[in-house]
Amino acid sequence: MITFSQTLEQLHALTDPKIAAQMQNSYKIDRLYLGVSNLDIDTLYKQWRREVDGDARTSLASELWDSNIHEARIAAAKLLTQARISSDENVWQEITRWIPTLDHAVIADQVCGAGARRLKSSPERLDQIATWVQDENIWVRRSTLTLTMPWTKMNNPKAEDFDQRDQVLSWAGELASDTEWLIQKAIATWLSSLSKHDAPRVLSFLEIYGAKMKPFAINESCKFL
Repeated sequence: MITFSQTLEQLHALTDPKIAAQMQNSYKIDRLYLGVSNLDIDTLYKQWRREVDGDARTSLASELWDSNIHEARIAAAKLLTQARISSDENVWQEITRWIPTLDHAVIADQVCGAGARRLKSSPERLDQIATWVQDENIWVRRSTLTLTMPWTKMNNPKAEDFDQRDQVLSWAGELASDTEWLIQKAIATWLSSLSKHDAPRVLSFLEIYGAKMKPFAINESCKFL
């Protein structure tokens, strides 16, 4: 079974100092960057997944996350990105532990991609994130939308799916007056995705909340209408 120290050794073996320096300059977040390509990270995490499962995989992901190495955090999220997990409460708890510590969209989107699968598998968890729209942490507020992206992509939603979709739209309405670019972008991304499947709801939302949104967010929300 792969150990945490072995995963770090494998990541460090692929270090590219030039790319690492470019990443540090671009992201401007104080953490270690190794310059490992996404392709190499994918190769490694798939190998690790074959060697660890269940709680051992969650524990490994936790250690990788806490290392605060950029590529290790990406790999941690990828380790926990899976459509079906038989007993996933520990995975969900681990992902929600990470969310308040998010600080860049690259890592945040990977984490929320993993979390979205756990949320979709157990929609009752929507109640657990309902208060996040009022959180002081911008990444927590943003996550209410990035975690719920699956509800924008349903081709044949059921009655409960429509109810849940409306619940998230109500959160987006609360966030519409939030002037932070990240929040406006998240709203626009959610609405533009939904517009491909449920244009009437998007148009209704914009009619009610559009005056509170930034012009760029309105334009992006409408790009598929």
